[in-house]
Amino acid sequence: MDNAGLLSHTFVFSSLSLSFQCPHTKIPPIFFTTKPLLPARKATSHSNRSTPPSSPVCSSLDSSLPMETPYPKPINTAQTRVGFVGIGVMGAAMASRLLAAGYSLTVYARNPSKALTLQSQGAQLADSPASLARQSDVVFTMLGHPSDVRQIVLGPNGILSGLNPGGVLVDTTSSHPGLAREIYAAAREKNCWSVDSPVSGGDIGARDGKLAILAGGDSGVVEWLTPLYNVMGKGTYVGAPGCGMSCKIANQMIVAANMLGLSEGLVFAERAGLDKQQWMDAVRGGAAGSKAMELFGGRMIERDFRPGGYAEYMVKDLGMGVDIVEEEDERVAVLPGAALNKQLFEVMVANGDGKLGAQGFISVIEKMNGRSASG
Repeated sequence: MDNAGLLSHTFVFSSLSLSFQCPHTKIPPIFFTTKPLLPARKATSHSNRSTPPSSPVCSSLDSSLPMETPYPKPINTAQTRVGFVGIGVMGAAMASRLLAAGYSLTVYARNPSKALTLQSQGAQLADSPASLARQSDVVFTMLGHPSDVRQIVLGPNGILSGLNPGGVLVDTTSSHPGLAREIYAAAREKNCWSVDSPVSGGDIGARDGKLAILAGGDSGVVEWLTPLYNVMGKGTYVGAPGCGMSCKIANQMIVAANMLGLSEGLVFAERAGLDKQQWMDAVRGGAAGSKAMELFGGRMIERDFRPGGYAEYMVKDLGMGVDIVEEEDERVAVLPGAALNKQLFEVMVANGDGKLGAQGFISVIEKMNGRSASG
Protein backbone atom coordinates (compact mmCIF):
# COMPACT_ATOMS: atom_id res chain seq x y z
CA MET A 1 0.00 0.00 0.00
CA ASP A 2 1.24 3.45 -0.88
CA ASN A 3 1.34 5.30 2.42
CA ALA A 4 0.50 8.50 0.63
CA GLY A 5 -2.89 6.95 0.00
CA LEU A 6 -3.90 8.27 3.34
CA LEU A 7 -4.14 11.66 1.69
CA SER A 8 -7.63 10.65 0.61
CA HIS A 9 -9.63 11.10 3.78
CA THR A 10 -12.98 12.41 4.82
CA PHE A 11 -14.31 13.64 8.16
CA VAL A 12 -18.06 14.00 8.60
CA PHE A 13 -19.36 15.73 11.74
CA SER A 14 -22.86 15.96 13.12
CA SER A 15 -24.35 15.85 16.59
CA LEU A 16 -24.51 12.05 16.48
CA SER A 17 -21.99 10.85 13.92
CA LEU A 18 -18.33 11.06 13.10
CA SER A 19 -16.57 9.04 10.42
CA PHE A 20 -13.16 8.59 8.88
CA GLN A 21 -12.73 6.89 5.54
CA CYS A 22 -9.52 5.80 3.89
CA PRO A 23 -9.46 4.02 0.54
CA HIS A 24 -6.46 1.85 1.46
CA THR A 25 -7.13 1.16 5.12
CA LYS A 26 -10.38 -0.41 6.26
CA ILE A 27 -11.37 0.95 9.63
CA PRO A 28 -14.65 0.01 11.35
CA PRO A 29 -17.24 2.75 12.02
CA ILE A 30 -16.07 4.71 14.99
CA PHE A 31 -18.94 6.27 16.80
CA PHE A 32 -20.69 5.28 19.94
CA THR A 33 -22.11 1.84 20.50
CA THR A 34 -24.02 0.32 23.34
CA LYS A 35 -22.08 -2.91 23.39
CA PRO A 36 -19.99 -3.23 26.58
CA LEU A 37 -16.25 -3.74 26.14
CA LEU A 38 -16.47 -6.50 28.75
CA PRO A 39 -19.51 -8.81 28.91
CA ALA A 40 -21.73 -8.45 31.91
CA ARG A 41 -21.02 -11.07 34.51
CA LYS A 42 -23.49 -12.55 36.92
CA ALA A 43 -23.11 -10.97 40.33
CA THR A 44 -22.04 -13.22 43.16
CA SER A 45 -23.26 -12.99 46.69
CA HIS A 46 -21.18 -10.72 48.90
CA SER A 47 -21.65 -9.64 52.47
CA ASN A 48 -22.46 -6.00 53.09
CA ARG A 49 -18.95 -5.25 54.18
CA SER A 50 -17.33 -6.66 51.03
CA THR A 51 -19.62 -5.45 48.26
CA PRO A 52 -18.44 -2.37 46.36
CA PRO A 53 -20.93 0.37 45.59
CA SER A 54 -23.49 -0.70 42.98
CA SER A 55 -23.16 2.69 41.30
CA PRO A 56 -19.94 3.75 39.56
CA VAL A 57 -20.16 7.14 41.28
CA CYS A 58 -16.65 7.98 42.45
CA SER A 59 -17.41 8.84 46.05
CA SER A 60 -15.17 8.03 49.00
CA LEU A 61 -15.19 4.48 50.39
CA ASP A 62 -13.89 4.00 53.91
CA SER A 63 -13.62 0.92 56.09
CA SER A 64 -13.90 0.87 59.84
CA LEU A 65 -13.32 -2.88 60.21
CA PRO A 66 -10.16 -4.20 61.88
CA MET A 67 -7.77 -5.65 59.29
CA GLU A 68 -5.36 -8.54 59.38
CA THR A 69 -1.66 -8.47 58.62
CA PRO A 70 -0.07 -7.00 56.57
CA TYR A 71 -2.57 -4.11 56.34
CA PRO A 72 -2.64 -1.87 58.38
CA LYS A 73 0.82 -2.68 59.68
CA PRO A 74 3.02 0.19 58.43
CA ILE A 75 4.94 -0.46 55.24
CA ASN A 76 8.70 -0.55 55.60
CA THR A 77 11.60 -1.86 53.55
CA ALA A 78 12.68 -4.34 56.22
CA GLN A 79 9.41 -6.28 56.45
CA THR A 80 7.07 -5.49 53.54
CA ARG A 81 7.29 -8.04 50.76
CA VAL A 82 6.37 -6.72 47.32
CA GLY A 83 5.37 -8.67 44.22
CA PHE A 84 5.24 -7.39 40.64
CA VAL A 85 3.51 -9.02 37.67
CA GLY A 86 4.01 -7.44 34.24
CA ILE A 87 7.58 -6.28 33.76
CA GLY A 88 7.53 -4.68 30.33
CA VAL A 89 8.88 -1.19 29.73
CA MET A 90 6.68 0.47 32.36
CA GLY A 91 6.53 -2.37 34.87
CA ALA A 92 10.27 -3.03 34.80
CA ALA A 93 11.05 0.64 35.49
CA MET A 94 8.60 0.75 38.39
CA ALA A 95 9.90 -2.54 39.82
CA SER A 96 13.50 -1.35 39.49
CA ARG A 97 12.72 1.72 41.60
CA LEU A 98 11.20 -0.47 44.32
CA LEU A 99 14.38 -2.56 44.40
CA ALA A 100 16.56 0.56 44.51
CA ALA A 101 14.49 1.81 47.45
CA GLY A 102 15.37 -1.36 49.39
CA TYR A 103 12.18 -3.42 49.13
CA SER A 104 12.20 -7.19 48.85
CA LEU A 105 10.73 -7.90 45.41
CA THR A 106 9.41 -11.03 43.73
CA VAL A 107 8.46 -10.89 40.04
CA TYR A 108 6.56 -13.08 37.63
CA ALA A 109 6.94 -13.06 33.85
CA ARG A 110 5.42 -15.42 31.30
CA ASN A 111 8.79 -15.17 29.56
CA PRO A 112 11.32 -15.62 32.41
CA SER A 113 14.13 -14.08 30.35
CA LYS A 114 12.42 -10.70 30.77
CA ALA A 115 13.17 -10.92 34.49
CA LEU A 116 16.96 -11.27 34.13
CA THR A 117 17.76 -7.58 34.57
CA LEU A 118 15.59 -7.29 37.68
CA GLN A 119 17.05 -10.54 39.04
CA SER A 120 20.52 -9.05 38.65
CA GLN A 121 19.30 -6.20 40.89
CA GLY A 122 18.10 -8.64 43.58
CA ALA A 123 14.58 -9.64 42.57
CA GLN A 124 13.34 -13.19 43.05
CA LEU A 125 11.44 -15.00 40.27
CA ALA A 126 8.17 -16.82 40.98
CA ASP A 127 6.82 -19.58 38.73
CA SER A 128 3.18 -18.44 38.80
CA PRO A 129 1.04 -15.45 39.87
CA ALA A 130 -0.38 -17.50 42.75
CA SER A 131 3.10 -18.44 43.99
CA LEU A 132 4.18 -14.80 43.80
CA ALA A 133 1.11 -13.72 45.78
CA ARG A 134 1.79 -16.23 48.55
CA GLN A 135 5.22 -14.64 49.02
CA SER A 136 3.98 -11.03 48.96
CA ASP A 137 2.16 -8.55 51.17
CA VAL A 138 1.50 -6.15 48.28
CA VAL A 139 1.23 -7.25 44.64
CA PHE A 140 1.46 -4.76 41.76
CA THR A 141 0.27 -5.60 38.26
CA MET A 142 1.09 -3.74 35.03
CA LEU A 143 -0.52 -5.65 32.17
CA GLY A 144 -1.71 -4.92 28.66
CA HIS A 145 -5.46 -5.50 28.42
CA PRO A 146 -8.45 -6.16 30.71
CA SER A 147 -8.45 -9.78 29.50
CA ASP A 148 -4.88 -10.14 30.80
CA VAL A 149 -5.91 -8.67 34.14
CA ARG A 150 -8.83 -11.09 34.45
CA GLN A 151 -6.63 -14.09 33.72
CA ILE A 152 -3.70 -13.08 35.93
CA VAL A 153 -5.81 -11.91 38.88
CA LEU A 154 -8.96 -14.06 38.84
CA GLY A 155 -7.74 -17.13 36.97
CA PRO A 156 -7.34 -20.61 38.55
CA ASN A 157 -3.68 -19.99 39.36
CA GLY A 158 -4.08 -16.24 39.63
CA ILE A 159 -3.04 -13.70 42.20
CA LEU A 160 -6.19 -13.86 44.32
CA SER A 161 -5.90 -17.64 44.60
CA GLY A 162 -2.62 -17.17 46.44
CA LEU A 163 -2.89 -13.81 48.21
CA ASN A 164 -2.96 -14.12 51.99
CA PRO A 165 -5.67 -12.47 54.13
CA GLY A 166 -4.87 -8.79 54.54
CA GLY A 167 -2.82 -8.75 51.34
CA VAL A 168 -3.26 -5.88 48.92
CA LEU A 169 -3.46 -6.06 45.12
CA VAL A 170 -2.57 -2.83 43.26
CA ASP A 171 -3.53 -2.96 39.57
CA THR A 172 -1.67 -0.24 37.66
CA THR A 173 -2.93 -1.47 34.27
CA SER A 174 -5.19 0.85 32.26
CA SER A 175 -8.20 -1.43 32.54
CA HIS A 176 -11.99 -1.46 32.75
CA PRO A 177 -13.78 0.18 35.72
CA GLY A 178 -16.31 -2.65 35.90
CA LEU A 179 -13.56 -5.26 36.11
CA ALA A 180 -11.87 -3.25 38.87
CA ARG A 181 -15.08 -3.36 40.91
CA GLU A 182 -15.40 -7.10 40.28
CA ILE A 183 -11.84 -7.71 41.48
CA TYR A 184 -12.44 -5.57 44.56
CA ALA A 185 -15.47 -7.69 45.50
CA ALA A 186 -13.54 -10.94 44.94
CA ALA A 187 -10.63 -9.66 47.05
CA ARG A 188 -12.92 -8.69 49.94
CA GLU A 189 -14.44 -12.19 49.95
CA LYS A 190 -10.92 -13.42 50.76
CA ASN A 191 -10.43 -10.64 53.34
CA CYS A 192 -7.90 -9.09 51.00
CA TRP A 193 -7.92 -5.66 49.38
CA SER A 194 -7.72 -4.39 45.82
CA VAL A 195 -6.86 -0.89 44.58
CA ASP A 196 -7.28 0.09 40.93
CA SER A 197 -4.30 2.35 40.46
CA PRO A 198 -3.43 3.15 36.83
CA VAL A 199 -0.57 5.54 36.18
CA SER A 200 0.25 8.35 33.78
CA GLY A 201 3.63 9.72 32.80
CA GLY A 202 5.01 7.17 30.37
CA ASP A 203 8.32 5.38 30.54
CA ILE A 204 10.17 8.57 31.47
CA GLY A 205 7.89 9.14 34.45
CA ALA A 206 8.28 5.50 35.47
CA ARG A 207 12.06 5.69 35.24
CA ASP A 208 12.30 8.98 37.14
CA GLY A 209 9.70 8.20 39.79
CA LYS A 210 7.36 10.96 38.60
CA LEU A 211 4.24 9.03 37.70
CA ALA A 212 0.78 10.38 38.43
CA ILE A 213 -0.88 7.48 40.27
CA LEU A 214 -4.69 7.46 40.20
CA ALA A 215 -6.04 5.30 43.01
CA GLY A 216 -9.58 3.97 43.47
CA GLY A 217 -10.69 1.75 46.33
CA ASP A 218 -10.67 2.03 50.11
CA SER A 219 -9.22 5.37 51.18
CA GLY A 220 -7.43 3.88 54.18
CA VAL A 221 -5.66 1.28 52.05
CA VAL A 222 -4.65 3.93 49.51
CA GLU A 223 -3.16 6.07 52.27
CA TRP A 224 -1.36 3.00 53.66
CA LEU A 225 0.25 2.46 50.24
CA THR A 226 1.80 5.96 50.27
CA PRO A 227 5.40 4.81 51.00
CA LEU A 228 5.30 2.55 47.92
CA TYR A 229 3.57 5.15 45.77
CA ASN A 230 6.17 7.73 46.74
CA VAL A 231 8.92 5.55 45.26
CA MET A 232 7.18 5.63 41.88
CA GLY A 233 5.53 9.04 41.85
CA LYS A 234 2.58 10.73 43.53
CA GLY A 235 -0.56 8.82 44.49
CA THR A 236 -3.93 10.56 44.53
CA TYR A 237 -7.11 9.01 45.92
CA VAL A 238 -9.92 9.56 43.40
CA GLY A 239 -12.80 7.56 44.86
CA ALA A 240 -14.42 4.15 45.20
CA PRO A 241 -13.42 0.94 43.36
CA GLY A 242 -13.29 1.52 39.60
CA CYS A 243 -12.75 5.26 39.87
CA GLY A 244 -9.01 4.98 39.31
CA MET A 245 -9.71 3.34 35.95
CA SER A 246 -12.33 5.93 35.03
CA CYS A 247 -9.84 8.67 35.91
CA LYS A 248 -7.24 7.12 33.61
CA ILE A 249 -9.69 6.85 30.70
CA ALA A 250 -10.41 10.58 31.01
CA ASN A 251 -6.66 11.20 31.24
CA GLN A 252 -6.10 9.34 27.97
CA MET A 253 -8.69 11.46 26.20
CA ILE A 254 -6.65 14.54 27.04
CA VAL A 255 -3.36 12.86 26.10
CA ALA A 256 -4.78 11.83 22.72
CA ALA A 257 -6.08 15.35 22.06
CA ASN A 258 -2.65 16.75 22.91
CA MET A 259 -1.00 14.22 20.58
CA LEU A 260 -3.23 15.30 17.72
CA GLY A 261 -2.60 19.00 18.30
CA LEU A 262 1.13 18.52 18.73
CA SER A 263 1.39 16.36 15.61
CA GLU A 264 -0.55 18.83 13.47
CA GLY A 265 1.40 21.78 14.87
CA LEU A 266 4.73 20.16 14.00
CA VAL A 267 3.60 19.16 10.49
CA PHE A 268 2.24 22.64 9.82
CA ALA A 269 5.38 24.33 11.19
CA GLU A 270 7.59 22.24 8.91
CA ARG A 271 5.43 22.97 5.87
CA ALA A 272 5.56 26.69 6.71
CA GLY A 273 9.36 26.58 6.63
CA LEU A 274 9.89 26.86 10.38
CA ASP A 275 12.57 25.04 12.31
CA LYS A 276 10.54 22.54 14.33
CA GLN A 277 12.68 22.71 17.46
CA GLN A 278 12.70 26.51 17.41
CA TRP A 279 8.94 26.51 16.94
CA MET A 280 8.41 24.23 19.91
CA ASP A 281 10.78 26.24 22.11
CA ALA A 282 8.89 29.40 21.17
CA VAL A 283 5.40 28.11 22.02
CA ARG A 284 6.03 25.79 24.94
CA GLY A 285 5.90 28.64 27.46
CA GLY A 286 2.46 29.77 26.29
CA ALA A 287 -0.97 28.21 26.21
CA ALA A 288 0.18 25.58 23.70
CA GLY A 289 2.64 24.13 26.19
CA SER A 290 1.69 20.81 27.80
CA LYS A 291 3.13 17.82 29.60
CA ALA A 292 2.62 15.89 26.35
CA MET A 293 4.84 18.39 24.56
CA GLU A 294 7.53 18.03 27.24
CA LEU A 295 7.43 14.24 27.16
CA PHE A 296 6.90 13.59 23.46
CA GLY A 297 7.64 16.71 21.40
CA GLY A 298 11.37 16.12 21.19
CA ARG A 299 10.82 12.45 20.42
CA MET A 300 8.51 13.36 17.56
CA ILE A 301 11.08 15.76 16.09
CA GLU A 302 13.87 13.18 16.45
CA ARG A 303 11.57 10.41 15.19
CA ASP A 304 12.22 8.40 18.32
CA PHE A 305 9.12 6.21 18.40
CA ARG A 306 10.37 3.66 20.92
CA PRO A 307 7.42 2.71 23.12
CA GLY A 308 6.80 3.61 26.73
CA GLY A 309 3.26 2.37 26.13
CA TYR A 310 2.16 0.93 22.80
CA ALA A 311 0.03 3.04 20.49
CA GLU A 312 -2.43 0.15 20.26
CA TYR A 313 -3.17 0.61 23.95
CA MET A 314 -4.53 4.08 23.17
CA VAL A 315 -7.18 2.40 21.01
CA LYS A 316 -8.09 0.23 23.99
CA ASP A 317 -8.12 3.11 26.48
CA LEU A 318 -10.15 5.47 24.30
CA GLY A 319 -12.50 2.63 23.42
CA MET A 320 -13.35 2.14 27.08
CA GLY A 321 -14.61 5.71 27.06
CA VAL A 322 -16.53 5.87 23.78
CA ASP A 323 -17.67 2.30 23.08
CA ILE A 324 -19.35 1.27 26.33
CA VAL A 325 -22.44 1.87 28.38
CA GLU A 326 -22.11 1.46 32.11
CA GLU A 327 -24.96 0.52 34.47
CA GLU A 328 -26.78 3.82 34.04
CA ASP A 329 -27.26 5.18 30.51
CA GLU A 330 -27.36 8.80 31.61
CA ARG A 331 -23.72 8.54 32.62
CA VAL A 332 -22.59 7.99 29.02
CA ALA A 333 -21.11 11.10 27.45
CA VAL A 334 -20.99 12.04 23.75
CA LEU A 335 -17.28 12.46 23.07
CA PRO A 336 -16.60 13.35 19.42
CA GLY A 337 -12.96 14.30 19.95
CA ALA A 338 -12.13 11.05 21.75
CA ALA A 339 -13.95 9.09 19.04
CA LEU A 340 -11.99 10.82 16.29
CA ASN A 341 -8.68 10.26 18.05
CA LYS A 342 -9.53 6.61 18.65
CA GLN A 343 -10.01 6.12 14.93
CA LEU A 344 -6.80 7.96 14.07
CA PHE A 345 -4.92 5.63 16.43
CA GLU A 346 -6.72 2.73 14.70
CA VAL A 347 -5.27 4.04 11.42
CA MET A 348 -1.83 3.95 13.03
CA VAL A 349 -2.39 0.33 14.09
CA ALA A 350 -3.71 -0.57 10.62
CA ASN A 351 -0.54 0.91 9.13
CA GLY A 352 1.44 -1.65 11.13
CA ASP A 353 2.64 0.84 13.75
CA GLY A 354 0.63 -0.32 16.77
CA LYS A 355 3.77 -1.38 18.66
CA LEU A 356 5.34 2.06 18.36
CA GLY A 357 5.05 4.56 21.17
CA ALA A 358 2.07 6.91 21.18
CA GLN A 359 4.36 9.70 19.92
CA GLY A 360 4.44 7.83 16.61
CA PHE A 361 0.94 9.27 16.11
CA ILE A 362 2.61 12.05 14.11
CA SER A 363 3.25 9.50 11.35
CA VAL A 364 -0.50 9.34 10.65
CA ILE A 365 -0.68 13.10 10.07
CA GLU A 366 2.51 13.03 8.00
CA LYS A 367 1.17 10.28 5.75
CA MET A 368 -2.02 12.24 5.21
CA ASN A 369 0.25 15.02 3.95
CA GLY A 370 2.16 12.81 1.57
CA ARG A 371 5.22 11.99 3.65
CA SER A 372 6.41 8.40 3.43
CA ALA A 373 7.52 6.41 6.49
CA SER A 374 11.16 7.17 5.60
CA GLY A 375 10.51 10.74 4.51
